[in-house]
Amino acid sequence: MTRIKPLTVNELPNETQAALKFSQDLMGYVPNSVMTMAHWPELLGAFRNLVSVIYGESEIDNGLKRLIGAVVSAAAGCQYCKAHTTLGARDAGVDEAKVKAVWEYQTSDLFTDAERAALALAFAAGQVPNVATDEHFVELDIYYSERQKTEIMAVISMFGFLNRWNDTLTTELEDKPFQSASSLYSPEQWSPGQHRR
Repeated sequence: MTRIKPLTVNELPNETQAALKFSQDLMGYVPNSVMTMAHWPELLGAFRNLVSVIYGESEIDNGLKRLIGAVVSAAAGCQYCKAHTTLGARDAGVDEAKVKAVWEYQTSDLFTDAERAALALAFAAGQVPNVATDEHFVELDIYYSERQKTEIMAVISMFGFLNRWNDTLTTELEDKPFQSASSLYSPEQWSPGQHRR
C-alpha cells in the first residue's frame, strides 16, 4: 500500500483537473503518483508544468528522453519508474527491440555512440552517490549542443525527483506499465518489487 494514500477521482480538488487531463493525454492513463501529488494541488500543477516543458518542443527526441529516464531509474533502483519509462519509450515510437535492450545500451548494436553517451551519463548521475565525471561531459560534447545537454540534464533531474517520490511512497504500479514491463523483461531484468502487491 502506498504510504500516502492517493486521492480518488471523487476526492480531487477542481484545480487538479488540468493535470489529470495532461497525464491522461501524455500517458494514456493517470499514474498513482499524480493522484498522490494531488493532495497538494500547487505541487501537482508545478510538476505538470515541468513535465510539459521536458516532453514538449525540444531538440532531444522524446523516445531518447524516455530511455534516459529508464536508465536513471535503473541506477536508482526505482522499479515503478523503470516500468513507466520503458512503456513511455514504446509509446513514443522507440522500437520494442531497442526498449528491450536498454539495460545493455553499452554493448547493444541498437544504440548509437551519441545515445550511449547520454545513457552513460544518466546511469552515473542516477547513482547515490552520484558518479558523473568530467569525462561524461567530454563524451557528450562530441554529440550534443549546450542546449541538448541541458535537456538531457533536465530529464535526469526530473527522474531524480520521481525515483525518490515513488520508491519512498511505494507507489502502487498501474496495470498498463506493469503489463508492458512484464512482457518485455525477464524477472532478472525487472520486477515490480514493492510497487505491486
